[in-house]
Amino acid sequence: MVYRKFTGNTLLLATHNRGKVHEFAKLFAPFNISLETAGDLGLTAPEETGSTFVENALIKARAAVDATGKVSLADDSGIAVAALDGEPGIYSARWAGENEDFEFAMERVERSLQERGARLANQRHAAFIAVLALVWPDGHSECIEGRVEGTMIWPPRGNNGFGYDSMFVPEGHGQSFGEMTSEEKHGAKPGHPGLSHRSRAFFALTNTCLANGD
Repeated sequence: MVYRKFTGNTLLLATHNRGKVHEFAKLFAPFNISLETAGDLGLTAPEETGSTFVENALIKARAAVDATGKVSLADDSGIAVAALDGEPGIYSARWAGENEDFEFAMERVERSLQERGARLANQRHAAFIAVLALVWPDGHSECIEGRVEGTMIWPPRGNNGFGYDSMFVPEGHGQSFGEMTSEEKHGAKPGHPGLSHRSRAFFALTNTCLANGD
């Protein structure tokens, strides 16, 4: 499969989430590409009406392209808990409410797991999923997925990261994402896929769509 290459040196990141901005800044640091964001430009966040991560990522990226005429990158991500039939999934941010209270969201996940009787580690499997959508002004798009498997824990541990990080322990590790440093979580080095779902999606993006990622 042939992917279109991004050859510019400035990319519009279609997000208002400061946590994601911080993570992407770390990921792009080794590359000669500067970022501007939808939040910095005062763009209105579109309504995410898709039924999949891919659809919602494309909605956000296309809205940014339509508003600015610039090549835009959007991320849609979330956590899918097996015992909850894949929820909260694409609704991961919405589970935090209008105030984006992820302590409340994590409590809601834990309460739902308890209601399902999922108390043992082997009953609490989950996957963090991230889809990156890169969209050009002519309408062309490329979508890349990254995922990491793990276990939901309670109580949450660690104050690093954001969202559900402190409730998620990736397979093969003893620390939650909330306890890991940015370097431990992302491994943001050229040629290294990293651990997090976002870093794995980004690694795939660098190998397929970034002209200086070869």
